[in-house]
Amino acid sequence: MPRLSAGLLMYRIKDGKIEVLLAHPGGPYFVNKDDGAWTIPKGEPDADEDLLVTAQREFEEETGVKPTGPFILLKPVKQKGGKIVHAWAFEGDCNTTTSKSNTFTMEWPPKSGKQVDFPEIDRAEFFDLASARKKIKAGQEALIEELVTMPKTK
Repeated sequence: MPRLSAGLLMYRIKDGKIEVLLAHPGGPYFVNKDDGAWTIPKGEPDADEDLLVTAQREFEEETGVKPTGPFILLKPVKQKGGKIVHAWAFEGDCNTTTSKSNTFTMEWPPKSGKQVDFPEIDRAEFFDLASARKKIKAGQEALIEELVTMPKTK
């Protein structure tokens, strides 16, 4: 059974143009990665957890921003590794310079025996559509494309 993830794609309309909020993964493996590394704020559901509830929880944990709807269901996408991402779009805005993420712990450096805490996302930014298409992780581009075709965002 494929792994599942649920997240939110926040968008805003600024000067008549759509911008989307993307998150850059934290941790040592993403320090020098930019184009193709960004993602929507998302995470895996707890057992029997509603996917929209998961998406809202993960968004708040990873950005420090409590999302408010209405939430618009997008078609699920499949990432290269096989993970299925369920997503919802919503219009909103936030100050990305004050975003605060939860953390995860991993052994770093590898085989050192040391456990180090890292933020799940080290930064979040709004991008215009052209930039977002370059930044977003492969497989998630379809979320942006669907957003662009929605009547409310045209």
